Amino acid sequence: MSDDVRFFRFLKERIGLDVTSVGESIIERALRQRFIASGAIDSDAYWLLLQGSSAEQQALIEAVIVPETWFFRYTESFVALGKLAFERLQTLNGVRPLRILSVPCSTGEEPYSIAMALFDAGFTAQQFKVNAIDISPLSIQRAKRGIYGKNSFRGDRIEFRERYFTAINDGYQIDQRVSDQVDFQPGNILDPMLPAKKLDYDFVFCRNLLIYFDQATQKHVFEALKRLTHADGVLFIGPAEGSLLSRMGMRSTGIAQSFAFRHAGADAEAAQPLLPSVLSPIARTSPRKVVDLPLPTPAASSRPFGASATAFASRSLRPTLAPSGGDDVATLLATIASLANQGKSSEAKAACERYLQQHEPVAQVFYWLGLLSEVAGSTHEAQGFYRKALYLQPQHPEALAQLAALLAAQGDAAGARRLQDRAARSNNNKEGSRR
Repeated sequence: MSDDVRFFRFLKERIGLDVTSVGESIIERALRQRFIASGAIDSDAYWLLLQGSSAEQQALIEAVIVPETWFFRYTESFVALGKLAFERLQTLNGVRPLRILSVPCSTGEEPYSIAMALFDAGFTAQQFKVNAIDISPLSIQRAKRGIYGKNSFRGDRIEFRERYFTAINDGYQIDQRVSDQVDFQPGNILDPMLPAKKLDYDFVFCRNLLIYFDQATQKHVFEALKRLTHADGVLFIGPAEGSLLSRMGMRSTGIAQSFAFRHAGADAEAAQPLLPSVLSPIARTSPRKVVDLPLPTPAASSRPFGASATAFASRSLRPTLAPSGGDDVATLLATIASLANQGKSSEAKAACERYLQQHEPVAQVFYWLGLLSEVAGSTHEAQGFYRKALYLQPQHPEALAQLAALLAAQGDAAGARRLQDRAARSNNNKEGSRR
């Protein structure tokens, strides 16, 4: 579609999506779905419909942003949350409960995982509250319903399901004890009137969102996240976003595989007593303590979180399940590799794009696109492809190595080192599993 640029611009303005970050073919597929569903005879007719219908605008956004999330993805993040939350509650000294934000929250798996992790760590319901925001009203409705199928429970260790869910005919219903801890509301991180901006949060989870924005939008979103996060709070991000935050003045907490970052200089601030003058505006208006919050006992706080912990990844713009199609998929992947290895870059790139049009995205295809972009001299484009590969497969060894090399060449030694350390830990884990 030669006039797709206007639809791309619409998505950029409404949700900040940089089309190049996901590939035009993925957006075109969503547009074709909406063309058919709306009955538009051509792109001009659909454009007119889109301009005049807020319902269709939301429908297109829903078609582009397909939720892909499950409970307890990224185990270490939730282990880190329990440890850091215990320390933070000590600092607050009973002034108020912990405030936690999940944005975008998708269909609720992440904020519910946060609540379950804190319960498993020994926290009481009075000691924390989770706000959850997403641009999709449909996702919010599903989250509030709190019923989940087997796809939301992945991995071998899902003991938490026995503690926090009830089996029903169409899935598993989240316990009210957990759902009462989470307040869901629709919202857009790009909206300056985002309701949550009135609070500063002790912990903010914003996973795998920045990688889909251009640099200007990344900076805008980062500033919004910075406003939402307390000066000595912690921001949890996706595996591929660490180097972005480092360049924007954040630094890692140093907890391996947690993907947790603080504001630069936060340790010095955190070392000082929390005086009333540095509390949030809402806390300052109260002449007394909001609630007396006893700390979790050390024995309780040391319990493993859900044991299963395999937590959340906000969303992908298409499902990240293994592709189907058998021989066709394998043949096309082999063709891409063969063409790339023969130096036939344009043919290999065309094969990659053909794959993305016909099948669900996989990390290896984005890895090849990254290599091909490097060969063409487009390092910025290559970085975007490698980050997408790492979103789909966080420990993809070749993508880790290539992105680390690019960052090192650009002078980002810290970012390169983090990726190299991730690759080394992945290799060590593989070696250990083979023994």
